Amino acid sequence: MKLLLLVIGKTTDRHVQALIDDYSSRVGHYVPFSLETVPELRNTHALSSEQQKTQEAELIRKQLQPGDHLVLLDEHGTERRSVDFASWLGKRMAAGARRIVFVVGGPYGFDASIHQLANEEISLSQMTFSHQLIRVLFVEQLYRACTILRGEPYHHE
Repeated sequence: MKLLLLVIGKTTDRHVQALIDDYSSRVGHYVPFSLETVPELRNTHALSSEQQKTQEAELIRKQLQPGDHLVLLDEHGTERRSVDFASWLGKRMAAGARRIVFVVGGPYGFDASIHQLANEEISLSQMTFSHQLIRVLFVEQLYRACTILRGEPYHHE
């Protein structure tokens, strides 16, 4: 079982990247984890938002493998408390998928074809966060979920 976070474009703030690296390393102590970056589209000023989503969808599909459990991080997805997310993650990991692939989309969200491919959609909040910060928030939640599943004291409830 491997967890993969797929993101569009590089993280541009070195402080944000440092936090991502820290939490990614922590998650890696519990389960194989990687973060992969899909190159950001160039010359997007000539493209409509729909064209951008379509091109990003092609790049996302190229990263997927048969048998992946695809989870979109999307504002319209299901919200969960941290303990509920941990329980969900534990069940998904036990279900035997080779990889659980979480995807942070581009600035306009996901193309309809990616929504159709997805097994699930998760929302981290009703609030809107930058695509840079959502990476930190999500990797921290993965770490928190791992500690909850192991009964470790990181999460207080």
